[in-house]
Amino acid sequence: MKSIKFRSFLDATRLHLILALVAAAIFISHAQAQESPYIVTYDHYLEEPGSLEVEYFSTFGTQRAGNDFHAFWAEFEYGATAFWTTELYFDGQTTFNDSTIFTGFRWENRFRLLQREHFINPVLYIEYEQTSGADKILKEVEGHDVESDYAVPNTLARKEHDHELESKLLLSKTLYGWNIAENTIATKNLTGGNPWEFGYAIGASRPLGLKASAQRCNLCPENFIAGIELYGGLGDRYSFGLHDTSHYLAPVVAWNLPSDWTLRLSPGFGLNDDSHRFLLRWGVSREFSGFGEMVERLFGGHKQ
Repeated sequence: MKSIKFRSFLDATRLHLILALVAAAIFISHAQAQESPYIVTYDHYLEEPGSLEVEYFSTFGTQRAGNDFHAFWAEFEYGATAFWTTELYFDGQTTFNDSTIFTGFRWENRFRLLQREHFINPVLYIEYEQTSGADKILKEVEGHDVESDYAVPNTLARKEHDHELESKLLLSKTLYGWNIAENTIATKNLTGGNPWEFGYAIGASRPLGLKASAQRCNLCPENFIAGIELYGGLGDRYSFGLHDTSHYLAPVVAWNLPSDWTLRLSPGFGLNDDSHRFLLRWGVSREFSGFGEMVERLFGGHKQ
């Protein structure tokens, strides 16, 4: 038993180290950004054109019918144009007293439908996911996803292969410092005859200070953004509604450092018996402006 636990620890250490090295290899420039505190909900702000943001997130989840778990993912988000942001995810997880495994990848795209700021700002979200049934990052909740689904041992769950198309309509508005965002989710598993599944996410947030300080500082109120998220499933095409669905309420906070790093923290609490009782999420990210221009210079050579 001790040897199994030690091998699981080594596997987890290797996977975390790989993700950290990949992220560190891209930390090559400086930028300044005021990042949202949300981890599940999306607002209408896209990545700056030509900028790259590298992010690492973790989710610790309690499990009443099985072993607790720690799921983690790395994100690489690039501002392709002023109205298009594209993003690549790599997911993994450690289930305690079980194993550490890679669970898949996701390709996300967000398209801003209106160029200027409006009373409501709509964004179209389209994502392709190729993951195993052992994926536990809980980036969103849809359909009849409930706590018991995550209690299956990794050896069995990893045999399930999901190819999903996920769409979201993101609606967001910022007024008097407050951001209010609502996401409507529709997901289709392309394998088999699975029905469309639905979900939602709602967020509200505000900086602790709206006026910028005269001097550069780490602990200025405007560097902290606090808020709250509410998210959960809405069943599927054949059984739409709240029956056999899970829902979560989660305070969120982000600390935007002048050194261009952003730290996020979010303790989440299940609102019914089908939800995990507790989810703890945290993340770190950094944005790099001018990444696209640097790549062009690197591979484009000198102009004549």
